[in-house]
Amino acid sequence: MMSLTEPFLVDPARVVGPVLVTGASGCIGSWVVAILHQSGVPVIACDLEDNRSRLSLLIGEAEANAVVWEILDVTGGEVLSNFCKTKNITSIIHLAGLMIPFCKADPARGARVNVEGTINVLEAARHNGIKKLAYASSSAIHGMPPVGPTIATLYGAYKLANEYTAKVYWLDWGVPSIGIRPNVVYGVGRDQGMTSEFTVGMAHVAMGEAFQVSYGGPISWLYAGEAAAAFIAAVCNDGEEALVFDLNGTCMSVEEGLEVLSKLAPDHGMTTSGTSLPVPADLSDQPIRDFLADYPSVSPTDGIKWTLDAFTKLNAERKLAAR
Repeated sequence: MMSLTEPFLVDPARVVGPVLVTGASGCIGSWVVAILHQSGVPVIACDLEDNRSRLSLLIGEAEANAVVWEILDVTGGEVLSNFCKTKNITSIIHLAGLMIPFCKADPARGARVNVEGTINVLEAARHNGIKKLAYASSSAIHGMPPVGPTIATLYGAYKLANEYTAKVYWLDWGVPSIGIRPNVVYGVGRDQGMTSEFTVGMAHVAMGEAFQVSYGGPISWLYAGEAAAAFIAAVCNDGEEALVFDLNGTCMSVEEGLEVLSKLAPDHGMTTSGTSLPVPADLSDQPIRDFLADYPSVSPTDGIKWTLDAFTKLNAERKLAAR
């Protein structure tokens, strides 16, 4: 079995480090850190705590422990800017943020982390002359303003505010950035939020347990490694303005995903009994691919197989605990 990061490794000459990755303990953050580390690119992972559990699933505990990890809160603006200066940070991939249910449960904290945190990252880039900055927006912005078929959320409102803020930082101070809006992500490490259910289900399949996905119909299938590769490609060159792109992957139904799974594990025991989610499923990746060009694409057939194979191996090694 190939390593999970192998299809996404980059020539270290393409990425000028050190690269600061915020939100490094999350799904995409763990993939970004794993790919950079395995590629030999100097990377500094940061988060509110030193939690390498997802990173360990991707590259093993020993390699995960070799990653430089700093405890850093993006809501501390001066601390963040000073950190970038002290560590000579040349590139930032900003992934720290609270997801939809956490923003709804505590709107003020959601705004501090998602909005003020992003402002602090932009400020750090501004005061340290950092020209390579990619940040995570979200497909949730398509629910704003709150009309139409896409659900409106505080999370989406915060992410849209970040996009406008980044644009003003370019207009006022010449701070370049690339905002990327990942849609539904799947793969090893995706274990939080309702749209993680297909991935969580595959972990249950690897453990021989039944699982029911609460939604069905068409969704986007964005493999976590592909999403991470797009963020890495976004900091391979100096930015020239404030750009934003959707990142969708492949549009396919949950039912079709189960058909792919059935060919790999005929007795998998995973089912779906829900209705379609109020989220966009078929956004275009063409603009981001036209701009970034060189990052891998992963079909759901390959992504589902790689994920199930990894979970099966992790389960055999007693390293898997489905949520």
